[in-house]
Amino acid sequence: MTGSSRMPVSLRESFNQVKRRRPTSLSAVVNLDLLRNIIFLLFVLRWTRRAFWQLRGRGIIGSLVELYRNIGRILYGYFLRAPGVRGKVQKQVSDALAKTEAKLVPTNLTKYLTLPKEGLSDDDVRKELEMLANLDHTKWEEGYVSGAVYHGEQDLIKLQTEAFGTFTVANPIHPDVFPGVRKMEAEIVSMVLALFNAPPDAAGTTTAGGTESILVCCLAARQKAYAERGITEPEMIIPETAHVAFRKAGDYFKIKVHRVPCPAPSYQVDMKAVARLVNPNTILLVGSAPNYPHGMIDDIAALSKIAVKRKIWLHVDCCLGSFVIPYLEKAGFESQPFDFRLKGVASISCDTHKYGFAPKGNSTALYRSAQHRSYQYYVSPDWPGGVYALIRMGDNGYLDACGKLVGTAKKIADKIRETPSKNLNIYDIYDGMTTKGWHLNALQDPPAIHVAVTVPIVKVWETLMADLESVIEAEKEKERARIAQGKGASKPVGDSAALYGVAGSLPNKGVVVDLAAGFLDLLYKT
Repeated sequence: MTGSSRMPVSLRESFNQVKRRRPTSLSAVVNLDLLRNIIFLLFVLRWTRRAFWQLRGRGIIGSLVELYRNIGRILYGYFLRAPGVRGKVQKQVSDALAKTEAKLVPTNLTKYLTLPKEGLSDDDVRKELEMLANLDHTKWEEGYVSGAVYHGEQDLIKLQTEAFGTFTVANPIHPDVFPGVRKMEAEIVSMVLALFNAPPDAAGTTTAGGTESILVCCLAARQKAYAERGITEPEMIIPETAHVAFRKAGDYFKIKVHRVPCPAPSYQVDMKAVARLVNPNTILLVGSAPNYPHGMIDDIAALSKIAVKRKIWLHVDCCLGSFVIPYLEKAGFESQPFDFRLKGVASISCDTHKYGFAPKGNSTALYRSAQHRSYQYYVSPDWPGGVYALIRMGDNGYLDACGKLVGTAKKIADKIRETPSKNLNIYDIYDGMTTKGWHLNALQDPPAIHVAVTVPIVKVWETLMADLESVIEAEKEKERARIAQGKGASKPVGDSAALYGVAGSLPNKGVVVDLAAGFLDLLYKT
């Protein structure tokens, strides 16, 4: 071979280097393709798994209905933001908030918008406090308020005020400085645990209210599921009637919330639907004892069986039931198992400031074991003096209160059944009761009026029934007059009927959210 046909040394070396590198390059390409395929396969498996559990939990028809509602909600949201529509909606929201502001925000009072140059005298502060206490308000002292104040007797108020005064500067975060506060909180938890038949290893914490109790129990369930089962996409199953704090916990702690219907006539959570929705990501089941809208206790025993079988945390919300539900059986009323005697119950929330008659701002989060509680450790317990109300009442005091409260509730229910009324707008009745000085609670899904029977209401329940009969008769008279005028006569709609009627019919609740946000803003308007 002649010298001209030879490949230059440098070029030959480069060619040999390429040949030596080619297997490595091909291997890298193969590995990259394999990695892409694995990622794609995992993606497909993940969404297939989600689709399977969705179809298993809701069924094909249920899933399609859910999809239809979601699409409708999204499209209606776009419609509300459309030119011309948005302005009208905002005007209606503004008008509704203006009416609320006129009721809530007084305009004829001295306002303190900045700190005064010189501090007020003690007497001036007392006068200001007395004036604020005597502002025109619903007559809770006379029993005209549903809930809000659950006892209100002057002797107990006086004792609670003394307790607050004694521990005004106490800070529970420093138990070494304020050992008495630590002792009280520990004893509150112990007494409430005993009331709910807790096992020997049970534990709990005090909190600032029912919402916080629910939040910390949901957090503990999430943390336990992550630590022990490695769940990173947690889900919980709650009744449609469960307290809104569970939905709040879902948003706060990134827990997917499945809401289950509570059909009439029992208004208890649909157990078959709960069982279908359970999947490997389920970390929490919820039952109410009782729920707020209807005062019904869910089938906690059935929920407990599912919890035990599937090894899932079951929380019982007894914030409203408080110290009434545990005393039902002792007081001679029908009862059903709901507490730690059921093996599946892992935690219970109980508001001592409701039917425990402690001052506002006191609740408890109870756990089956200290290990369960350890997963909650995130929130600092808060509040000094509720134990005095509990000791002041005693076991017999709560038993007596249970008999009076539940007995009065049954009398109210029996009285309403004696004179049933149909074809009347419940919200018009609500407005009529409001004009008579009653502060009740309007509900939707289904439309209803909620009355939480308290110690003050026990004394005036007959007045409540008399006013209710009067309002119903007035509404019947209006309906008869409208019919007499002919079918074409329009029916006037009251403020509550308009608000709740619209809220219940809208596929997208954005307007309701705006109203609620506006209401909260008004609470801080000077």
